[in-house]
Amino acid sequence: MLPSRMELLSWCLLLLSCLPLLAANNDFFTSIGQMTDLLYTEKDLVTSLKDYILAEENKLEQVKRWADKLELLTAAAMQDPEEYLGHPVNAFKLMKRLNTEWGELESLVLSDTTDGFISNLTIQRKYFPTDEDQTGAAKALLRLQDTYRLDANTISIGDLPGVTHKIRMTVEDCYELGKIAYSDVDYYHTELWMAQALRQLDEGEESTIDSVTVLDYLSYSIYQQGDIDRALVLTMRLLELDPEHQRAKGNRKYFEFQLEKQKKDAESESIVKKDRGKRETGEKKKSRKNITNQLLPERKKYEMLCRGEGIRMTPRRQSRLFCRYFDNKHNPKYVLSPVKQQDEWDRPYIVRYLDIISDKEMSMVKQLAKPRLRRATISNPITGVLETAPYRISKRRATVHDPQTGKLTTANYRVSKSAWLTGYEDPLIDKINQRIEDLTGLEMDTAEELQVANYGVGGQYEPHFDFGRKDEPDAFKELGTGNRIATWLFYMSDVSAGGATVFPDVGAAVWPQKGTAVFWYNLFPSGEGDYSTRHAACPVLVGNKWVSNKWIHERGQEWRRPCGLNETE
Repeated sequence: MLPSRMELLSWCLLLLSCLPLLAANNDFFTSIGQMTDLLYTEKDLVTSLKDYILAEENKLEQVKRWADKLELLTAAAMQDPEEYLGHPVNAFKLMKRLNTEWGELESLVLSDTTDGFISNLTIQRKYFPTDEDQTGAAKALLRLQDTYRLDANTISIGDLPGVTHKIRMTVEDCYELGKIAYSDVDYYHTELWMAQALRQLDEGEESTIDSVTVLDYLSYSIYQQGDIDRALVLTMRLLELDPEHQRAKGNRKYFEFQLEKQKKDAESESIVKKDRGKRETGEKKKSRKNITNQLLPERKKYEMLCRGEGIRMTPRRQSRLFCRYFDNKHNPKYVLSPVKQQDEWDRPYIVRYLDIISDKEMSMVKQLAKPRLRRATISNPITGVLETAPYRISKRRATVHDPQTGKLTTANYRVSKSAWLTGYEDPLIDKINQRIEDLTGLEMDTAEELQVANYGVGGQYEPHFDFGRKDEPDAFKELGTGNRIATWLFYMSDVSAGGATVFPDVGAAVWPQKGTAVFWYNLFPSGEGDYSTRHAACPVLVGNKWVSNKWIHERGQEWRRPCGLNETE
């Protein structure tokens, strides 16, 4: 029996009750926690689609039964039509069928069972991810590929560390990544993903994307990177598949001309290059290599640490790191049940507290934060005001223009969503704040509210300082509580791969461990900033990263952490 229009309408209204959370937010790719809502939305749509299919199948089954019945009836009647119609009941039933029943069949065939599904889909599409989300997720994959040095095939077959659900990428998926890189004038990644799409086509994968289209993008991206020989080879392959491809025919002539020109230029300069090469001694090469290592860009240090490379801790320094039971100078709450504390790093001094927040507390904090999650904020280095964080959309670092001074300052990038929680939301927040105060000995009344962050696809926070520097005199001015003296960071989830907190200047890496917290001072006792605390959150390769942090400020700490006399004391 077909569902009525009222039943389908009721189904749509029921689904609508699940959407207020989606309606309030966008930028889904920046928060794995909120992306889970999309899975439920898609599950509801699949259910609605299957209901539509069932309705269509029921309708076709009724039509089929009608057709089978009439086929048997007409076959018997046509053996002797006059004798058949000589029976008055048969004559009556023929009139009835043609006058009434065929009309009912026509109405059944013309009935529209799509109303419920289409209206449901139309309603829910308002809350679907946007082009920005799709592009953001694609560029996150490219960022992960660079940071963790993954080849395109490894990502395409889903062979990532720590994954339980290996999903293969199709030719269309690889092609889409290549196109997004191409639109961003990123020919390096265009080549990688168009080459992967071509590889899968060559292996026999069926696709709506043909080799000619892929080769067109691939050859041009390789040409843009200066490899004209390979670009010509691929163009010739394209022309074998489509001899009349006008752009390829023009490119072949151009590439051949450029190669001939390069050959002539190379011959005329070969002697000069040979002499220049001989002048450089092995000793100078070694010296240049040492300088390069010393001047390794911060970005490279950051990515190395994210991969677990380049950590600088000598065995002697390592031997000075300890673990202990800690009660913070016999705090009454911890005398009988001290917490477990372990040293993570010596300079800057970073400690980790183990089993410091329970699963129930973490679950509650996430539950409170989830409906409040919004794009993460960062401190503007010029004004000191907290602003919405921009998202990194290319390999080129962006700059922020200061309208007052006309100067350009480097922008920080953060791919996450965050929420601020106070004791007014739930007494648990006050309880957590008090725990931090008891263990650090620092005043929480002047600290910022508890910030909860959930990282999205490839979620990261590039190298930054938590404290305001001397060239940022207005940092946190609006708070009126001084500079950020210290940082407390809860890890509220384990991360299968990636997601470390790294300190590029000192070569330190702290890995997420659910239920733990790390703590460090951003300022020396003198009030001067500790520049070795510059840190970053590595991209999440696999998993869902939840953290919450407390930024503790100077005001109120005068008697709790007295000033030092030396600048770096």
